[in-house]
Amino acid sequence: MEQEHTSEDLAGKLLIAMPGMGDPRFERSVIYICEHDDDNTMGLIINKPLPDLKFISLLEQLEIETGPATRAMPVHFGGPVENGRGFVLHSDDYRAEEGTLDVGDDFAMTATRDVLSDLAAGNGPARAILTLGYSGWGPGQLMSEILENGWLTCHADPDVVFAKSDETKWAAALGLLGIDPLTLSAAAGRA
Repeated sequence: MEQEHTSEDLAGKLLIAMPGMGDPRFERSVIYICEHDDDNTMGLIINKPLPDLKFISLLEQLEIETGPATRAMPVHFGGPVENGRGFVLHSDDYRAEEGTLDVGDDFAMTATRDVLSDLAAGNGPARAILTLGYSGWGPGQLMSEILENGWLTCHADPDVVFAKSDETKWAAALGLLGIDPLTLSAAAGRA
């Protein structure tokens, strides 16, 4: 008897890029999946800070008032789609007046100006990652990439997402699966 293949709901999980990904934008990426259904998948790369853009500079460009409560935080490359648009992945202790999406246990995402104003005023979420752009896949595209050994998936641990340094998130995410990054190979095999 043949088993029916159903696609797993990846919303609220992490995607971890395998070595040899082939796309330098995603090399050693850890992506938090915000939405996943039969039609599309949307996620945010959480470990690739933009070296030439600081949060304070972004707030100034958007004419959002800053002050002593404004925390210093990196701005990340969230992915190649709509890279002029901001998205904030954050702890579930915060809700904007509109536009906050619950995306899994302990996580929410807000893509409105409110969250930036609240972060600047020190009233935002306790934990947050700001990205410009997002990563997107069309129908069946991500599942195909997973089956071709391009990505691993695992549950999203808030400490890995928010507390680890960007340089250590890839190895920490692999550690959630019990994998030592030194044992990974770019060559895939099938049994």
